[in-house]
Amino acid sequence: MLVIGEKINTSAKDVEKAVEKRDTSFIQDLARRQVISGADALDVNVGTRIHTEVEDMKWAVKVIQKVVEVPLCIDSPNPLALEAGLTQHKDKAIINSVTAEKKRVEEILPLLKRFRSKVIALTMDEAGIPEDMRRRYTVAERLVDLLTREGIALDDIYIDPLVRPISTDSGCGWTVLEAMRKIRGSFKGIHLICGLSNISFGLPRRELLNRVFLSIAMPMGLDAVILDPLDKGMIPVIRAGEALLGKDEYCTKYLSSFREGKL
Repeated sequence: MLVIGEKINTSAKDVEKAVEKRDTSFIQDLARRQVISGADALDVNVGTRIHTEVEDMKWAVKVIQKVVEVPLCIDSPNPLALEAGLTQHKDKAIINSVTAEKKRVEEILPLLKRFRSKVIALTMDEAGIPEDMRRRYTVAERLVDLLTREGIALDDIYIDPLVRPISTDSGCGWTVLEAMRKIRGSFKGIHLICGLSNISFGLPRRELLNRVFLSIAMPMGLDAVILDPLDKGMIPVIRAGEALLGKDEYCTKYLSSFREGKL
């Protein structure tokens, strides 16, 4: 399971203030703590700072990579901000994200080819986010076909079937799970990812809903997730799930996490 830490996001007021003030120690500490807690990669999103996003992204990527060696997930709707982050990034980054919308594909494909990045592909097109499983699958199929025809390896593609809050649609959780299962069964070598915290938006005890949804999604094929690694109950769910699903040979990761006091 690829765990991407979600905390470096200027939608959080303390992070926005740190980026504005160029508070290097705050951002670096947040990066370190996420990695220590179990993050394999870190999402970097400074998108609320519309007028300074390009320079902010350059700065954030640069200071984060001084203290952690994990890949960064460069997250922005602005292709110029994506390019700025990718230019600063060492080795192979993750672009977050491409959709099946023509304009977005035209913006992202050149960056994917130039920087040889991995990519998160959202099951969304000009009609918006699909309401049902079948349309999500159809959009995923289009994205996989489009990206692979352009030379993007299946192993570099992370399909996101777009988790939505169950507080606004009680059936959307199951819709996404069904989409995951169908996508996983159709494309061998593809990855499945989701933004976990979306499922619980607007509800109390969000961490409980997040953990349970994750435990259900893993057997459906989910093998990457954007989440809060500082939630101490989250990594134990992942390690236990990997062991129970046969994804952790001889329970090596589970035992290592136990010895490190992370369970």
